[in-house]
Amino acid sequence: MKLWQKLLITLVVMLVASFAAGRLWLLAFDFIIPSYLAGVSGGLAAIPVWELLRWLEKK
Repeated sequence: MKLWQKLLITLVVMLVASFAAGRLWLLAFDFIIPSYLAGVSGGLAAIPVWELLRWLEKK
């Protein structure tokens, strides 16, 4: 898998995780999530995805 494909998949996962965190936060607390928390949730979701893509490439 090429680097740009891994980056694209990771970016999509980050955006989906940030959006999902925002929706869940809004449902739970009834106000918009702070942007830094949405960014942290997206970043934390990207780490295992990136490692999974690296692991799949080795196999």
